[in-house]
Amino acid sequence: MNGENAFWTRLKEGTIAGLKKGWDGFVWMMKIIVPISLCTAIFDWSGLLGRLDFLLKPLMGWLDLPPAAALPLIIGMLSSVYGGIGAMIVFPFSTAQMTLMAVFILTAHALIQEGIIQGQSGIHPLKATLVRIGAAVVTVLLMVPWVGSSTVMPAAAYGALTVSPAFLEMIRHWAWTTFRLTAKIFFIIMALLTLLELLKAFGWIHPFVRAIGPFLRIMGLDQKVGFLWMTAVIFGLSYGGAIILEEAKSGRLSREDLELLHLSIGTNHSMVEDPPLFLPMGIHPFWLYVPRLVMAIIIVRLVRLWQRYARRPRQTA
Repeated sequence: MNGENAFWTRLKEGTIAGLKKGWDGFVWMMKIIVPISLCTAIFDWSGLLGRLDFLLKPLMGWLDLPPAAALPLIIGMLSSVYGGIGAMIVFPFSTAQMTLMAVFILTAHALIQEGIIQGQSGIHPLKATLVRIGAAVVTVLLMVPWVGSSTVMPAAAYGALTVSPAFLEMIRHWAWTTFRLTAKIFFIIMALLTLLELLKAFGWIHPFVRAIGPFLRIMGLDQKVGFLWMTAVIFGLSYGGAIILEEAKSGRLSREDLELLHLSIGTNHSMVEDPPLFLPMGIHPFWLYVPRLVMAIIIVRLVRLWQRYARRPRQTA
């Protein structure tokens, strides 16, 4: 009977904690998504973005994206995934274009904030940031032939309109588009964070970390960084930063272990919460998960090869 009571108590506590964190997280995201998407819509309506075409077209064309894609990418890099999404929903991008943008933003977002966190716990922030931007660019370039993107917008956009819509009409369109997206995000994040809190309440996270030992070897990481890797993969660099920082201070991990960990999670983190936010846009889950995971493996393996080469004794003439 006590065991049954304990089960229902954990279930209740986990569900309540998950719903509370889900609501807090949703409100926090809306504070970012709504104002950024509104400012982007006004910026687009004003026609200013079309005047920057000459500057943005060559750069975005290299990534097989239209010039308008620069705004969500820049906002994502400087703010967060939510800011990038808020800017993306304003423009009539194709699914292929949104797929490339989503992978770029998922890899390289909140670079200043997360770079500082990484810098305090085992890797130089500039190095971590440059690797993430490089990984985002290379991943998108490798995806282009398979995704089939285009530098042309699929419908009339920013500078393509001969007559701009009335301001109130633009606001109505923005409000309806934003409402539909945020409603989907609400249900997704409430369900995910409730599931995570239930896993924590029943103590199932640590056994899961032990079970993924073979997968960590594929990732090129030592099992002793397993909990930290799982923390970043589930909660992200911002949420899991405190745990990573405390472990880095303990001295149980070498500088090489920490650097490899950060290069891996910098490219591939918050895999539970962030990718599903793009699902309402019609992006296939394969692109939201697999490319970043593969890129993280490649980066760690290349760094390990370099470390072995650097440690090799030099032969003197």
